[in-house]
Amino acid sequence: MTIKINYLHMNYYRFLSFLPVFLFIFQSGESQTGKINREELVTRHVVNIDSVNILSPLTVGNGKFAFTVDFTGLQSFPALYENGIPLGTQSEWGWHSFPNNEEYTFDESLQNYDYYGRQVPFSVQIRMPERERNAVEYFRQNPHRLHLGIIGLDLFHADNSPVAADEISSISQTLNPWNGEIHSTFNVGKVPVEVITYSHQEMDLVSVKIKSSLIKQGLMHVRIAFPYPTGQHTDSGCNWGQPEKHSSELSASSSSAVITREIDNSSYSVQLEWTGTAKIYEKGKHVFYLDPDRGQSQFTFICLFTSEAGPGKLPDFKSTALNNKKAWEKFWMNGGAVDLSGSTDPRASELERRIVLSQYLTKVQCSGNYPPQETGLTYNSWYGKFHLEMHYWHGIHFALWNRTYLLEKSLDYYNTIADKARKTAQRQGFNGLRWPKMTDPEGNDSPSSVGSFLIWQQPHIIYMTELCYRNTADEEILHKYSGIVFETADFMASFARYDSLNNRYVLGPLMIPAQERFPAASTINSPFELAYWHWCLTIAQKWRERLGLGLKPEWDSVIKFLSPLAQKDGLYLSAESATDSYTNPRLMSDHPMVTGIFGMLPNSPLVDYSTMKNTFNYVWEHWQWAQTWGWDFPMTAMTATRLGMPDKAIDALFMNVTTNTYLPNGHNYQNQRLRLYMPGNGALLTSVAMMCAGWEGGPDIYAPGFPKDGKWKVKWEGLTKVP
Repeated sequence: MTIKINYLHMNYYRFLSFLPVFLFIFQSGESQTGKINREELVTRHVVNIDSVNILSPLTVGNGKFAFTVDFTGLQSFPALYENGIPLGTQSEWGWHSFPNNEEYTFDESLQNYDYYGRQVPFSVQIRMPERERNAVEYFRQNPHRLHLGIIGLDLFHADNSPVAADEISSISQTLNPWNGEIHSTFNVGKVPVEVITYSHQEMDLVSVKIKSSLIKQGLMHVRIAFPYPTGQHTDSGCNWGQPEKHSSELSASSSSAVITREIDNSSYSVQLEWTGTAKIYEKGKHVFYLDPDRGQSQFTFICLFTSEAGPGKLPDFKSTALNNKKAWEKFWMNGGAVDLSGSTDPRASELERRIVLSQYLTKVQCSGNYPPQETGLTYNSWYGKFHLEMHYWHGIHFALWNRTYLLEKSLDYYNTIADKARKTAQRQGFNGLRWPKMTDPEGNDSPSSVGSFLIWQQPHIIYMTELCYRNTADEEILHKYSGIVFETADFMASFARYDSLNNRYVLGPLMIPAQERFPAASTINSPFELAYWHWCLTIAQKWRERLGLGLKPEWDSVIKFLSPLAQKDGLYLSAESATDSYTNPRLMSDHPMVTGIFGMLPNSPLVDYSTMKNTFNYVWEHWQWAQTWGWDFPMTAMTATRLGMPDKAIDALFMNVTTNTYLPNGHNYQNQRLRLYMPGNGALLTSVAMMCAGWEGGPDIYAPGFPKDGKWKVKWEGLTKVP
């Protein structure tokens, strides 16, 4: 056995070819396939629910706010769904911190590590002494995302006994992604109930229409209930056991009401309006009933959640429905589309379903002003915080599907937290900006013995802003983001340590790769991070050229002398320090990032095609796929596509692994903890964009990621090539 490091690439350091920007804007298959009927495409995949399925509640939302409902069209049975996908009401502004009565400081979470002879502080999960351990837990737990309130139906039999979920029959529920409408019908005994649910597309507002003779009989109440937060790592965020710790104050008139919420230092209000005669009253502590008058069998109400002063009169049900129709039609009629109808491969219809519903879900859950959490706006994971390394999967598909504006909405966040990222870099003795991993709207770092050492999120902002520029050719993007692009590159260059003995730059130690199986203290030169460093530093130099600035010699030095990718026996290693990459079973699990260097990342002079192909084939046959994540399968499909293996690309998207499960509602299921996983949906859309439109510098093959066996009829339009 021999371990080999190829230094031949080191003479390369500045070459990067760019096609004119207009070539990236609207790559399309229309000329070969004819225009896609987008309404027909989308409505083929209306979601149908005909039973109680706790893993398939449905969601309406606008990217900044989302409301998830059970089979009644509201949140009538939240306890039933606690062990499935919880019924969340979440927003990007709804956060809370428990009082810091012990006056913990963030510095108590810091622990020094040796970095080439100097001590560098990292925020980690200290176990002892007890105070430091408690401080760590406090800053991991706080702030956490709030569940803003449950809105459901309390249903009763004629004898006033409550109706249980298993007593409801004839369930028929649909989510139409074309217009954002959830339509639910069911029977209580022999009495039918119909509920239509919308979320406004500009306001954090739910609009509902209910039809049933149960209203006339006084056997239906709209129930509005407010929990105290749990502060748990992964749950709905609903603590019903501490009513004394928060307040819910009702102020009502004949056709409207405001409920003012106070939870420690967090506050917001819930503004309600309704049609017809109704009364609202406090049923119990933090529980309110909205009861329509018995003289009617139809009732509509509107509920706005806001942390600011209300807008006055709220849009009614009809105008909210129209708002959805216009907004969703605009969404679907613009940007990319992929039509697989006419394909005879039995997987085609399911792939098309996943594509359509992933577009709907990422728009609803992930298109706000902040990077989303991994469980979107449905329920809390990692306390509701977002992970910046996942922003790649959450966001870049918007640009590849020519909805660049939805990606750019969340990029302003990096400008707002730059000061904190700069302080982190300074504290550790590096230049520029070091972006956090697990964070919140204020950019606070969260203690983690893994996350604090990850580095693959650092180049993301360069990759994402470059996509925005290429898609728009708007020089304002260069001016708006050049500061953080350049300071990110400054960090990256200063993090790479010069090895004078071998005349090269090294990444690590004190780093954990994207494949989170390696110790921070001894890991060096993971291939994905090396290739990502090389490409993004080169792009940063290109930005300087576009702005008429001189190239930075320290960046050029890193580009020119960055360590090559380590090999052993003709396979790329998962890290230069991991010579047992393929003999240690633990290192053959988690994200197979050794293949991602040729899938997620642009073609690189660091990568040898034949070695990459050998590595891919070995990983395909021997990886522990049962111990992977939902985005690993699309990533693998991207690599297969670049390698000219379209059969493998499709097979990767349909690997029979639990974490590659797509539920009836379109969500990517992982396990009992992560019952939905938005990075999986985003990765699917990213891979399909590449499989259809190809990549820069790739072969002139139509839909290169789909087999040419006559079983796939692929129409696509409005997609852009991946870099």
